Amino acid sequence: MKAIVYDRTGTMPLLREVADPVCPPDGAIVEVKATGVCRSDWHAWRGHDPVHLPHVPGHEFAGVIAQVGEEVTGFVPGERVTAPFVNGCGHCEWCRSGRAQVCPDQTQPGFTHWGSFAEKVVVRAADTNLVRLPDSLDFIGAAALGCRFATAFRALTGHGPLHPDAVVAVFGAGGVGLSAIMIAVALGHRVAAVDPSPAANAMAASLGAIIVHEVVDEADVAIDAYGSAATALASVRSLRRGGRHVQVGLMLGSDAHAPLPWDLVVARELHVAGSHGMAAADYPAMLELVADGRLKPQRLVGSVIPLAQAGVELTAMDSPIPAHSGIVVAVNE
Repeated sequence: MKAIVYDRTGTMPLLREVADPVCPPDGAIVEVKATGVCRSDWHAWRGHDPVHLPHVPGHEFAGVIAQVGEEVTGFVPGERVTAPFVNGCGHCEWCRSGRAQVCPDQTQPGFTHWGSFAEKVVVRAADTNLVRLPDSLDFIGAAALGCRFATAFRALTGHGPLHPDAVVAVFGAGGVGLSAIMIAVALGHRVAAVDPSPAANAMAASLGAIIVHEVVDEADVAIDAYGSAATALASVRSLRRGGRHVQVGLMLGSDAHAPLPWDLVVARELHVAGSHGMAAADYPAMLELVADGRLKPQRLVGSVIPLAQAGVELTAMDSPIPAHSGIVVAVNE
């Protein structure tokens, strides 16, 4: 099959022929129709998140099942599917309770094994991790769900209830931030967005956010959708008393040990939560909102490119302020 491959971190990922994947007994091989180009892929390419080399990135995908293993009972070839970026083992207590996103034996296409910048990708523990797509959602829109949209959905809905007119502050209007804005607005919340990119701010405003330079003591929920010491600090400081900070952006390098203003956390009884994707078991609620038109992940797609260009788009993320807004989706033509 054809795949985008890099042999060393930081070198240009290129399209080339590689061996077809082997289907695990409990897994499936998905013929990739569309795949998102995500900043998490960039982190791995830059060596911030170690992967085995040579490597094929990609973890936000949608396609058609080409093959299933003999242990798979819930899916058959030909079905249109996607999968979360965190694939649970299907057997542990967390997977059995519907929390596969924190499975200690999880696998992640594009990280623990080759990913979806390819014509085919393997999904392990298919009965636990595959998700059928509604007929109303095309492959490009479905690829936008895989990491950033589903992560944002759980960040807003999976850590406790919010009153309808809650104020949500979103720090970083990249893919996950824009997803959080769309979802929060659809749920009836008021949204403030903070981002240095004019293009990102324009898209955030088009989704219903108010663009601000800072938020102080106003938000019921604040989401750090970028992942840095500065944005995490700003997120916590934006909260009103009893508010909730949700860390979605990856904190890597020295930022992984960044301090927070614990005096405010204690005095204002703030809640601090991490949010790591969303299990396949939680997709139906999100897909119901997609099917009835309240959520339109297709609107978050900024550009569609052929698979051969995915490596170039990945390396362009070296710039902290992207030239364009929205999610980039690569398609197999």
